[in-house]
Amino acid sequence: MGLIQFLQAVVYGVVQGVTEFLPISSTAHLTLIPKVFGWPDGGMGFDIALHLGTGLAVIVFFWKRWIELIRDGFTSPKSANGKLFWIIVVSTIPASLVGLLFNDKIAPFQQNPYAIGVLLIVMGLILWAVDRAARNVTGRLTDVNVKSGVAVGLAQCLAIIPGVSRSGITITAGRAMGLRREIAAEFTFLLSTPIVLGDAGYHLLKLRSDAAASADLGAIGGAAAMVTGIVAAAIVGMLSIKFLLDFLKRRGLFGFAVYRFILGAAVICLALSGVIR
Repeated sequence: MGLIQFLQAVVYGVVQGVTEFLPISSTAHLTLIPKVFGWPDGGMGFDIALHLGTGLAVIVFFWKRWIELIRDGFTSPKSANGKLFWIIVVSTIPASLVGLLFNDKIAPFQQNPYAIGVLLIVMGLILWAVDRAARNVTGRLTDVNVKSGVAVGLAQCLAIIPGVSRSGITITAGRAMGLRREIAAEFTFLLSTPIVLGDAGYHLLKLRSDAAASADLGAIGGAAAMVTGIVAAAIVGMLSIKFLLDFLKRRGLFGFAVYRFILGAAVICLALSGVIR
């Protein structure tokens, strides 16, 4: 792996780490980067590496919480943590099924810059409108009930569409259900853990042969690029999680809505001008 490939792997990893957890759509950014800069697409193997990186980030960041949830889920299922664990399990099912059934069918749609641009803008407006109208009812993470959890889980199904944003749509759903901003974000991150890791595992199974894997991994630098992407995505992902949780204790989601609107408008303009296709 040369210097250029190393830098590309770092950039992809940093972008994945930031956009997976902030409500601005990781799929949109990672789809647009190679189009705008003329870089090679990382391929399926590199995409797996990036998702493993952000999956590692959320596991490491919440490792104490996960230990408590898993322990109490099996030993004290009626306790606050035990109930929350099983709410997460149940709420993960809808997005898991949608991913398995429609992941491949949505792939061509992920390359459409007009769709990405429009959805960045539309979801930005929804994000801002819901956040502004929402009332803070649930003050603690362990107060999340089945109704709220399933609502967020169903909303997560839409994350498969480029430009929507997993954290964006799930935080929006959480706010609509009365969760405080930081509680909605924390629940979102916990809920995303099995989905992000499951998605990486699903795509890993699609690399059926060593030859296919080698060809795919060679897209921007092979195994070394994968390791670089994992490390960059994991480190930046943990920083992004901390930033968002701290930010949402003090401020709303308007700034992210503005960013989505500007990016979406820029994408549409670039598509109309023929710069990206």
